[in-house]
Amino acid sequence: MNHDGLYPRQVFDEEADTILSANSSQRAKSARRSFLKFGAALPLALHSLSLRAEEKAKSPPRRVLFICNSLGFHAPYFFPKMSGDLGTSEYLKGMKTSEKMTVFGNFFHPGMATSNHDSEKSFLTGTPNPEASQFINGISLDQLLAREIGSDTRFPFLSFSIYNRGWGCSWNDRGVAIPPMHDEEQIFDLLFGEEDIRAKQRQLANDTRVLECLRRDLTALRASGDDPSKLDMYSTVIRELEAQLEHEKYWLNTKKPVVERSLSSDREFEFSAKVHNMFELAKLAFRTDSTRVITFSMDWIYGAIKVPGATGGWHTLSHHGGNPDVLSSLSCVERDILKHFNQFLFDMDQIPEGDGTLLDHTTVVMGSNFGNSSDHTCSNLPILVAGGGYQHQGHRVLDQPTPLCNLYLELLHRHNMDVGKFGSSQTDMRLL
Repeated sequence: MNHDGLYPRQVFDEEADTILSANSSQRAKSARRSFLKFGAALPLALHSLSLRAEEKAKSPPRRVLFICNSLGFHAPYFFPKMSGDLGTSEYLKGMKTSEKMTVFGNFFHPGMATSNHDSEKSFLTGTPNPEASQFINGISLDQLLAREIGSDTRFPFLSFSIYNRGWGCSWNDRGVAIPPMHDEEQIFDLLFGEEDIRAKQRQLANDTRVLECLRRDLTALRASGDDPSKLDMYSTVIRELEAQLEHEKYWLNTKKPVVERSLSSDREFEFSAKVHNMFELAKLAFRTDSTRVITFSMDWIYGAIKVPGATGGWHTLSHHGGNPDVLSSLSCVERDILKHFNQFLFDMDQIPEGDGTLLDHTTVVMGSNFGNSSDHTCSNLPILVAGGGYQHQGHRVLDQPTPLCNLYLELLHRHNMDVGKFGSSQTDMRLL
């Protein structure tokens, strides 16, 4: 990932290599391969950017946060024992903002029955059969929303994860993973550290040269009557890169917000501190209007983690098989995650904004690709929606197994995106 975290500089695959002009230098080809694979990785609307402060809407902006806890939550502890009553959930009974959240039961993603851990790839896309050898993912929900609500901020979207796996929740419209950021200090500096103007100018100059090369390649491909799909790829990437460069040039001389460094440096419970810090960064990014779209992939890590009350391999503990001792340790991990989530929601709800709070204007979705990670089942997913100013119900169990993309379709509609379908969606059920 480049120094400003906006798009990766990675080598493109062999397919893209074949569409580069034969007389290109190797260095230029490498740069263009990267852009052709990932595009600008910024889903900016291709209409003119309304970035000036005086053009921004007077009402508070809408924001979204998607969190995928890839090992899920132990269902008997997560879901309320009495329908409609969050107070009967072992995990959620102490939530400070319970009146501003809804837990849904009976959601699932069709086509995940044999996907196991690969199902995480489809958490925000709904694309079936992610375990297939020829799997091509779809665009993730956050990227569609970033097109609609992301262009007025320095960062149209941010993608976080627990560790450096290389992919998380976000996928572009070519089905390519957008590598998330995992280092808390680097993210803080990206958001609030002093900008190296000269380095940024050099990067923009280099990107401009790449753009010029892509335009020349496109002209040559058109003259040769090349494959229309290749021409479309070039045209799309060029438009995205043009929009990104316009966006970055605007923000080049705009000072970043100044905030107090509030990250935890707890070395005894590093995993717990990491989760706290990611939520803290999300809160700071939203409060300073540095971005309006964030994903947080709580991807399980290899090796032992330590949280208050337990030490062990998170993945190993998730395969508890009903063993009470293992479940006791697993529940310590899950309770700790939800403790930080609870504090995040409370903090957001204490920040006044407009006629409400920051939480009232932020849709927060926490869920998982697993309903039961112990046996890798993907039914009855634990899905919690908080904030957003919706008419929350505390707890609602749907009458029958329902595609999670029905909820995603509703969220798109709630954010003024007129689409008829998303992923496996069937209909907007107006659940919120």
